[in-house]
Amino acid sequence: MSRTEFILTTAIILFVAFAMGWFANWLVHRFTRVRQSDVADLDRMSQELHEAEETRDQAITYLQQREAELTNQLSQTEAELRAAMDGLREARYETEELRNRLRGEG
Repeated sequence: MSRTEFILTTAIILFVAFAMGWFANWLVHRFTRVRQSDVADLDRMSQELHEAEETRDQAITYLQQREAELTNQLSQTEAELRAAMDGLREARYETEELRNRLRGEG
């Protein structure tokens, strides 16, 4: 193999390697390229997710407020029930005293 043949063979091998590398790079970019419609879909989904999170936060806040209102209302009702039960107990005691007096006098 003469010097010229060696240089020509080396040049061809290097050119083929370059062409194969360029083609492989083109294929990789071709299959991994992000389309504009994909980006638009991602933007839309992120916006919908943000809106859903805001709605969830509002629902949680509403439920916490409602729970506080109902807890307060329950506490008031329990206090009123205790007061009514105390009043009933006193009324029964007074009634029993009056019965005992009437029986004792009669």
